[in-house]
Amino acid sequence: MTYSLGDKFISKKSHACGGNEWQIVRTGADIKVKCTKCGRAIFLSPDELQKIIKVYQKQNKD
Repeated sequence: MTYSLGDKFISKKSHACGGNEWQIVRTGADIKVKCTKCGRAIFLSPDELQKIIKVYQKQNKD
């Protein structure tokens, strides 16, 4: 799967803050995602990211 900057997704499990919506902030060998509720950012490999995604929402590029 190809991930793009600004795309959002809902994870299978909630973050410690209670939020489960994340935004992709950086791509590359590892992907940086940010919790939209508390702002905490983490790095995940593409394989790890694919395992935790429940719903993926592409950003509209008009």
